[in-house]
Formats: sequence, C-alpha cells, structure tokens
Amino acid sequence: MTESLSIQSASPEETQAIGRLLGERAQPGDVFLLSGPLGAGKTCLTQGIAWGLGVVEYARSPTFVIMTRYLGRLILYHFDLYRINDPLEAWDLGLDEQLFGDGACVVEWAERAEEVFPPDCLWIDLEYVADGDGRVITITDPPARYLPMLESLKSHSPD
Repeated sequence: MTESLSIQSASPEETQAIGRLLGERAQPGDVFLLSGPLGAGKTCLTQGIAWGLGVVEYARSPTFVIMTRYLGRLILYHFDLYRINDPLEAWDLGLDEQLFGDGACVVEWAERAEEVFPPDCLWIDLEYVADGDGRVITITDPPARYLPMLESLKSHSPD
C-alpha cells in the first residue's frame, strides 16, 4: 500500500515554515529529494530546512555552482541538478560523499538522477495548486526513519 502525506502551502513563507519543521527534526544522514516544476517552491522549502538546522545564511538555489554547503547544527549540502544531463554526472560532482556523510542533504531536481539515490531518502514533490497561488507538497512512501519527523507535518495536512 502506498502512503502519502499532502500539505497545502498558501505562500512562500508557509513553505519555508514547513521546511523549518523538517530541518528542526533532521538527523545526520537525512536526504531530502525535491522535485517539481520551475518556481514550485523547492528553494523556499530548502531555505526553511536550512533555518531549521540553525543556518543563519539565506539559502539560494545553487543552479550554476551545483552544490553549496551551509553550516548549522548539521552541515547542509544543497544540490541543484537542473543543469546535469546524465545521472552519472551527479556522482562526478561528489554527491555520493555527501549522501553517506554526517550532514543533511537537500537535492533540487532530484528526478534528474533518480537512479543514483539510496532507497532511504525522503522524496518531496512540490506542485502548483490548480486554482490559485498556493502549492501542494506531497511526500509519498516515506522510509521509516522519517516517520517521526513527518508527524510534525500532519497538522498542516488537509487529510
């Protein structure tokens, strides 16, 4: 049976607040894989995750540099795979070293290298709401290690 959690976000600030909840509960080795169209809120969610980890900087999408590292309670490795053409390029960037390290990783455009990620990552899909400016954040089949973290998000879920 497929389990999913859908959360409505009405604004960038609300998306950041949802990310903050994830970051506050993140543990060493957590990997957040973000997918969704341009402008769907992947970077906003990442900013919240970073702030939840105690990062004081404002996370920006690393589209051209591919990876940015932020220091907080854990090191946050923020990847953006928008510009890669082949999943193996992700390995060439050193992604594997960060995925299996002691920090936390956020990967935007993760679907571009889906086959290189281990099965215990948290996939988060962000989509536009059909009738408005909001977003829907959907987490499907979360691995067991993330279930306690996701309990804090259920209050944001319309289900």
